[in-house]
Amino acid sequence: MKKVALVGTGRIGTHHARVLAAEVTGIELAALADPASPHLAELAAELGVPRATRDPSSIAADDSVDAVVIAAPSGIHPELIEAYAAAGKHIFTEKPLALTVADAKRAVLAAEQVGVILQVGFNRRFAESWRRAKDLITSGAVGEVHRLHSLTRDPGPYGPDPAGIAPGTIFNETLIHDFDTLNWLNAGYEPVDVYAVADALIRPDHRDAGFQDTAVVTIRYANGALATAEASFSAMYGYDVRGEVFGSEGMVQMGGLATTQARLYDATGGHADTSSTDTSRFHEAYRGEFQTFADLLHGADIGHPGGADGLRAQLVAAAAIRSAAEGRPVRIEEVDQ
Repeated sequence: MKKVALVGTGRIGTHHARVLAAEVTGIELAALADPASPHLAELAAELGVPRATRDPSSIAADDSVDAVVIAAPSGIHPELIEAYAAAGKHIFTEKPLALTVADAKRAVLAAEQVGVILQVGFNRRFAESWRRAKDLITSGAVGEVHRLHSLTRDPGPYGPDPAGIAPGTIFNETLIHDFDTLNWLNAGYEPVDVYAVADALIRPDHRDAGFQDTAVVTIRYANGALATAEASFSAMYGYDVRGEVFGSEGMVQMGGLATTQARLYDATGGHADTSSTDTSRFHEAYRGEFQTFADLLHGADIGHPGGADGLRAQLVAAAAIRSAAEGRPVRIEEVDQ
């Protein structure tokens, strides 16, 4: 049994803690760390986790811990990865790997230098329709890939204070999922250039401060395939994540709006429930990525989104941020410094 510590017990970290404690085999959730959460001790008691600490750095010094799951704020992912890698801990980090290309490279190098596992939380790779689409594309079912599309629309209404959202968040933390998905589905071909447009359409009162809540990105790949990714911070009908790959022999679509196969038909028409969140729509995918991490800890040789994948997505995000700011296409090599 491998012992795992979780760092960060906010909204997504609390969900992850419950999955790790009850739904993943081969590991024991041995510690929780969060310097600020008011619910840390309560969560540890709920899950029967023997240790709860306000000091995430103490996890690095705990020789009983084999691996760490990072669900802390994105800006500190690189420093945590460096610290835990230096201590010989295997690492699962929530996306993004970092907020800049330079920091992403630091994180990848830290893990590579000591030979620890570094898995990045790109959960769509573990969702059933995306896995099936990947298999179909690999088998040649759609032929030569011409077009790819991926979208992420967060459930509305949008509530956070825009003043607290860092510039570039829609690219670094929302569309980062889509960038990885597109790279993965068009495997073997690197992104070449990126063109992005973004605006504050949900909260236009914060446009002048640089806030962006809506974005569309076009990516050109080395094989000529054209990809688009779009995001919005407020879809009033629920969490909307879908994708499509079109090729010379066919098309495959992923995701869907309805959360149930039940449909109501009445005098006003047809109705389906679409209300959802990331943790409800992708619960099984989250469980799948953590089971993969657990299996890797036990020596399994299985594919997973690693540091190189996190860096590739970060390069697209960096190019998109520059493109949106400068109003021009940006080549990947411009941000790969």
